[in-house]
Amino acid sequence: MVEYSVQNKKAWEFNAYEFWVSNDGSPSERAKKDLDNPTGMLKRYSNYFDKYKDVRVANICDSCGKKAIPLAVLGAEVTVFDISEDNRRYALEVAEAAQVKINFEVCDIMEIDITKYEGYFDVVFMEGGVLHYFHDIGRFMNIMYSLLKSGGKMICSDFHPFTKISDALNFEQPTMSYFSEDVFEGEMAHARFFEKEIRDKMPKCSYRKYTISEIINAVIDSGFIIKKFDEYPAWTNSDFPGEFTVIANKN
Repeated sequence: MVEYSVQNKKAWEFNAYEFWVSNDGSPSERAKKDLDNPTGMLKRYSNYFDKYKDVRVANICDSCGKKAIPLAVLGAEVTVFDISEDNRRYALEVAEAAQVKINFEVCDIMEIDITKYEGYFDVVFMEGGVLHYFHDIGRFMNIMYSLLKSGGKMICSDFHPFTKISDALNFEQPTMSYFSEDVFEGEMAHARFFEKEIRDKMPKCSYRKYTISEIINAVIDSGFIIKKFDEYPAWTNSDFPGEFTVIANKN
């Protein structure tokens, strides 16, 4: 595991289980929400799935199973790849409460066992801020390409690169030049929800933020054919871009 992944793992295993219980409810409470309205829990991402039944989905960095379990409820075969044991514990407890099965591989995404999973999945899906945890986006996209069957689809949704120059999503992250290639330390995603005493003790994550062109070119260079690119406004200010989704197929 590369050094920055070790650092990120420490951050994502600091009080993570307790946070999910506090924020999302007990596993049984969360499971009820997933069962009551699985498509609603997927939010806009449901628009990018052609079907769910028996579709093999690689869910990248899904943390607490927030999208994996609704997908499983809808009939998908889901494997989560995530770095945190605490995330795995909560996700599997929610899945058990919902009476569905998900696979959960705790690993560095850059070290996924390709000999086991090469060409296995129909869909690779990620959302909610994933790319900035990886310092080599070209290699990351090559791995995503390898996971898919021929004709498979990648659904890659992430925070808009505009957030490099403006904290438009109120994540309390440092801003920088849009074209900066710097790696920097910053708080993990939910640190801002903790009291200052705990927040000050939380390990930092190691980030590398990308421009739109870096992301798109990495997708193209890995062999994908881009089919669609959508942008969405920030939830804090509809005048600013907040998120994007790129849909790409394996040739």
